[in-house]
Amino acid sequence: MASHLQYLSGNDIRTKFLNFYADRGHQILPSASLVPEDPTVLLTIAGMLPFKPIFLGQRQSEYKRATTSQKCIRTNDIENVGRTARHHTFFEMLGNFSFGDYFKAQAIAWGWEISTQVFGLKKENLVVSVFEDDDEAYAMWRDQIGVSEARIKRMGEDDNFWVSGPTGPCGPCSEIYYDFHPERGDDNIDLEDDTRFIEFYNLVFMQYNRDVEGNLTPLQNKNIDTGLGLERMAQILQQVPNNYETDLIFPIIKTAAEVAGVNYSESNEQTKISLKVIGDHIRAVVHMIADGITASNVGRGYILRRLIRRVVRHGRLIGIEGEFTTKVAESAIALSEDAYPNVRQRESAIKNELQREESSFLKTLERGEKLLEEILAKSPQEIAGKDAFELYDTYGFPLELTQEIAAEHGLSVDLEGFEAAMEEQVGRSKGAHKSIDLTAADSLNQLASGINSTQFLGYTQPSTPAQVMTLITNNEQVESAEAGSEVQIILDQTPFYAESGGQIGDRGYLTGDTVVVRIDDVKQQSGIYIHYGRIERGTLHVGDPINAQIDRTCRIRAQANHTATHLLQAALKKIVDPSISQAGSLVAFDRLRFDFNCPRPITPEELQQIEEQVNTWIAEAHHADIEVMPIAEAKAKGAIAMFGEKYGDMVRVIDFPGVSMELCGGTHVRNTAEIGVFKIISEAGISSGVRRIEAVAGPAVLEYLNVRDKVVRELSDRFKVKPDELPERVTVLQTELRTTQKQLESLKAELALTKSEALLNTAEIVGDDKIIVAELGEVDAESLKTAAERLLQKLGNGAVILGSVPDKGKVSLVAAFSPDVNKKGLQAGKFVGEVAKICGGGGGGRPNLAQAGGRDASKLPEALEYARTQLKVTLSQT
Repeated sequence: MASHLQYLSGNDIRTKFLNFYADRGHQILPSASLVPEDPTVLLTIAGMLPFKPIFLGQRQSEYKRATTSQKCIRTNDIENVGRTARHHTFFEMLGNFSFGDYFKAQAIAWGWEISTQVFGLKKENLVVSVFEDDDEAYAMWRDQIGVSEARIKRMGEDDNFWVSGPTGPCGPCSEIYYDFHPERGDDNIDLEDDTRFIEFYNLVFMQYNRDVEGNLTPLQNKNIDTGLGLERMAQILQQVPNNYETDLIFPIIKTAAEVAGVNYSESNEQTKISLKVIGDHIRAVVHMIADGITASNVGRGYILRRLIRRVVRHGRLIGIEGEFTTKVAESAIALSEDAYPNVRQRESAIKNELQREESSFLKTLERGEKLLEEILAKSPQEIAGKDAFELYDTYGFPLELTQEIAAEHGLSVDLEGFEAAMEEQVGRSKGAHKSIDLTAADSLNQLASGINSTQFLGYTQPSTPAQVMTLITNNEQVESAEAGSEVQIILDQTPFYAESGGQIGDRGYLTGDTVVVRIDDVKQQSGIYIHYGRIERGTLHVGDPINAQIDRTCRIRAQANHTATHLLQAALKKIVDPSISQAGSLVAFDRLRFDFNCPRPITPEELQQIEEQVNTWIAEAHHADIEVMPIAEAKAKGAIAMFGEKYGDMVRVIDFPGVSMELCGGTHVRNTAEIGVFKIISEAGISSGVRRIEAVAGPAVLEYLNVRDKVVRELSDRFKVKPDELPERVTVLQTELRTTQKQLESLKAELALTKSEALLNTAEIVGDDKIIVAELGEVDAESLKTAAERLLQKLGNGAVILGSVPDKGKVSLVAAFSPDVNKKGLQAGKFVGEVAKICGGGGGGRPNLAQAGGRDASKLPEALEYARTQLKVTLSQT
């Protein structure tokens, strides 16, 4: 790695990037959710996705310039995760955006400035690419920035024409690559060589819209969309061999290794791959669950379930037998909570979802692994389709998992045979079963035509007797299902509220004489309520009488949060602007989220007034008047309509007289006093002209405050100060730490020089040159370099190789060669790189001075002896 680089943490890189562009007129905006507003995209896959309507001219931007650190999820290369240095499912994309403001020249100039002046990358370590027909960008890099033509590469459409999907905004792009080995020269530069080059910054000159036929139409405004990979820049600046060993991911890997009882650095390659998969996937699932995604067999939920199952299986591969995902998730939460506070706020939901999915899948693994072992043993080249189908149909083993395990054994899966077995099963089931795709409107409408709408009794009854009308498992209508089955159930009547109007579905249980079904979610369409759950005991049959009972604790929490949302909107209208309108909402058991149209941020003073106003209304104990009336009458009374809802002729009105009146089908408290207390957690912009407030109400406030109180008490105890003295104490400690670090660095440098002076007497004469090869204990890399340069200066003609172990078993190496030694064919960069390989590392640099690193300190004496021998052999022959 290049010795000139200054170490920056992942958080520092993120902050420096955002501040750089904020100083240049860009509005810092928070990361959008991983659940995109764009209905054509399953997950947020790029930093530009939240701005797609702006780029298309469908929506005006509040700002001309913006900058973000955007959470992203991509699973198209999931098989490469852990096997390459840079593939991830979850990653952060740092971006700067121009909405019809600056364009190509300014984006290029700032891209170069932040790379070289803020992050300190040397010009000789950078290579740029441009779209093959973009002569303008080529000339800008050459003439304005001063990049040599040998380091500007023209690339084709597949590489340097960026598209957001099959259709949508697009344009030519220019990428900046980091060259780990500039000493190899500029001849025959191959940017596909990822052992030498890493692309870290992509500047997209977005000027076209592509339609379904591939036709390009110029956009109304020329825009800039850039993406700098946070993980990739961390790898470069932290000088580690891959993204996984940066401070963004490695602490998670280390936690997983501790659970497994293994040492990452001493592990074989397969164990390292599994640890990397766990580290990557846990980051992904923590953020997905924090953004409201739950595991299921369709859509985003299926992606979440697949990632969790890969984590569990790779845990088994490295020797973890029991449940472990929640412990590793704690490490991921701790790493992310400063930049993304919602992961800590949603900690309970994250861990509950992980524990539930892990427990379920461990049983699946136990049932299917034995059969799979037998299948693998009898399959010389390919797993038969019927065997793969048996694993899927009988044991619930996902086809993708069977394929993955087969590939690890050098086998393939007969997919045609699998599909044939699937079709045979469908044929056998015709007449007795009806295939139901609960994600498809046609199937639901077809289902609705066969049964009556569900009678909802949940406004007044928390439990009710009911009858099972329809039972669905694995997307098939069945007559019965056994314990362990994931099911969807339709009842004749229900107390369960179905997800609607931003409020999530109720949880609870269906119980009979010998059967218990846990209900985790409820959805409805065409008047049919579909209860999603899992049979925990017994067998459930169509026609069975059961008792449907909601989880009252969850309902009370949802009611508190839903009514608090109404009060919040009323307070916003009263304190900020009467024209504020809702743009979306979420009412969960542990929190609420309210999106609203507003052209500016809410000030801290206004937020305090809003919070105080809501709590005042709560304390005043306003009674709820709930009435069903004609929609015209409701509008005449001034009732506010909920965002995105469709209303019939008769509507339900929730009225807290003098405070709030809205059309709403959700569940609410009977009196505002039942809420207890309300607390705003955050306020931020999520898109142009749309703000978001996240808050908690009722029992969730106590949980929120307990977490923060625990932190404050622990810090107070640790620092031996009162809570209100903490800020001043932390400031003093930061100042002391900076001073101490500077003193320590100075002392280390002095110690290195002192030790190096003593080495002059150990110099060996080889021909016309002198050589020194030695170890300097725990000297850091920068001091080691200074010592080597000083020794060479005093030696005159010769070579100096120094090694040290500065931190946790990691090796630092430096080579300093005089011009005379260079003339004899020895290059410091190449030489020290070869020496470092013995310690499990690598490196390089200039012909006269180079540094390298390694991971195995036990090999340092062997590496230094190899260096001494090679110097003697080469110099004695010339």
